[in-house]
This record gives sequence, C-alpha cells and structure tokens, in this order.
Amino acid sequence: MADSIIVTGGAGYIGSHTVVELLAEGYKPVIVDNFCNSEKSVLNGLKKITGKEITLYEGDCTNKSFMQRVFEETNPKGVIHFAAYKAVGESVEKPLEYYHNNLVSLLVLLEVMKEHTCNTLVFSSSCTVYGNPDELPVTEETPTQKAVSPYGNTKQISEDIIHDTVATKTGLGAVSLRYFNPIGAHPSSLIGELPIGVPNNLVPFVTQTAAGWREQLTVFGNDYNTPDGSNIRDYIHVVDLAKAHVKTLKYLESKSSFYDAINVGTGKGTSVLEVVTSFEKITGQKLNYKIGPRRSGDVEQIYASVDKSKQVLNWETELTVEDALRDAWNWQQTLPKAN
Repeated sequence: MADSIIVTGGAGYIGSHTVVELLAEGYKPVIVDNFCNSEKSVLNGLKKITGKEITLYEGDCTNKSFMQRVFEETNPKGVIHFAAYKAVGESVEKPLEYYHNNLVSLLVLLEVMKEHTCNTLVFSSSCTVYGNPDELPVTEETPTQKAVSPYGNTKQISEDIIHDTVATKTGLGAVSLRYFNPIGAHPSSLIGELPIGVPNNLVPFVTQTAAGWREQLTVFGNDYNTPDGSNIRDYIHVVDLAKAHVKTLKYLESKSSFYDAINVGTGKGTSVLEVVTSFEKITGQKLNYKIGPRRSGDVEQIYASVDKSKQVLNWETELTVEDALRDAWNWQQTLPKAN
C-alpha cells in the first residue's frame, strides 16, 4: 500500500510538478487546494502525464475542521506544505492577509499533524529569508536578515514556528527547503506556471511578451554592481525542484524530532539580461524589452551554495536554465490567451 502524502497547494506551480514526481517514486499524493491561485485544468494535465486520478480535497488550510477531515480520511505518512500567498509586492499592500493566510495555515497544519501522529513535514521556504546577503554564494549558515517584505517575513516566522515545534520533542521531523528562483515547465507541456493576471516573475513575463500577450518586458535596472548591470538570480528548473522535495521526504523517513533548512538552487547566478538573450537564442523569438528604473525591494544578486543539498539529500540539479526557458516557451504556446 503506497504511503499517502498530503500536498497542500498541490494544484499550484511547484506543487503540481511535485505531485508528478511523488507518483513516479511510488507515493500516493493527496492534493489540498482552494484554487485561489491555481486552475482546475491542472488536474487534467496531471492525469495525462501520470495516467492516474489524483485524490483532491478542495478547501482552505486555515480551516481546522476541514484539515482534520482530510487527515482522518487519508491517514498521511507526511506532508509537503506549499499553500501560501506568494507575491512580494502584494504582501506589502496586504500584510494582514499574508500573515493570516501563511501563518494560520501552518499553525493549523502542525496542530492537526500532532493530533494524527503525522511526523514528517517538508516546508516550502524561500531564499527571501536571507534578505540582501553580504556574501555570495549564500550558505545555510548565512545569517538571515530582516525581511524586505511581509511575504519574506512569513517565511522567516514559519521556519521559527517549525523549529520551535520540533524542539518540543514530539517526534516531528521537518526540513525547510529554501528555494531560489523556480522557472520552466514540465517537458510534456501539460503543466507549467499559470500566473493569474500580470506575472510577477521574470520568465512568464518573457514568454508572454514573446507570445504577444504583453507589449513589452521591462528590465528593472541596469546599473547594479554586476557584470551587465542587471539583477542576478539562481534560476532552477521546476522539475529539479520537485525532485528535491521527494528526496527530502525520503531523507526524513529516518528522522525524529529533527529540523534543518536546506538551500535548493543550481549554485550558479544568471543575470536578467542573460535570461533575455538565452531565451532569444533558444527560441528564435526577438523580445521587445526596455531598461527601466530599479524596482524597490529587489535584492541586487543572490545565488545558492548547494553543497549541503548534495551531501545531505544526495540531490543536485540535472537541467539547465536553457532547458527551463525552452520548456517554459513550449508551455506558453499551449495556453489560450485568457489571462
């Protein structure tokens, strides 16, 4: 009998790709999603890729009685917790909504996990916990700095909550995966990133501009202290990132009353302008872009030290930025121009 794994936010971008990898490794994923930031069409894509019907519970992770029912009916071995609001800019405008959704959902989840003796948690954290780092690459020992947004702060506070829960020695084993910048789509072009409205992230904006959905891409700043003046990020293919979650789940099977945080990235920085030129080269599409002023809250450059993920999880990326841009463009071309 396959172990059930609850995947909160499992219809979302990273969640849906992780569901595919869980099935490939013999787990039984259970999606919990309220579809506030995802589309039900994702479920059709998952079925086509995997050939399986995936159990879905539609509801909100902040609703304790709902979450208790999910646990009672599925008896999960572990949880991968993605469900959260995630737009940095929006979090500045709506801090209370972000704190309520992102923190209450985690608190409810931890309470229900304890009630049902479910002791394995993989938490979706973020490199935003490092703020504007003084040294690169960023290691897990790099001090976290004051968050530049309420979104980033919810990730810092969530990590503290999990750390403190583990310290009570009730048996919980948990890892916070600090992602860098996920991009790309499943190579089947059946699932990918589906931003609602105007994208906040670079690559969907690039592909939508190339497809004619957006008139022009703005590169925010070309006067940073980087080789070409644009921001540098660590872009990781979403399929590699999904596999890291499954590796972490397996790693935690032998852990009790244990907590750690692990970077998930490529270990290599790529500038915004490099992404633009790579995209043009791979796809043959000319991008209409302009240089705009810097965007407030943007960190100049950040990329991961990935030594720990290699040593501890026996995981490293297999796909390149070029692979991700090709897959993102192939996915874009399947989308009807609705958003």
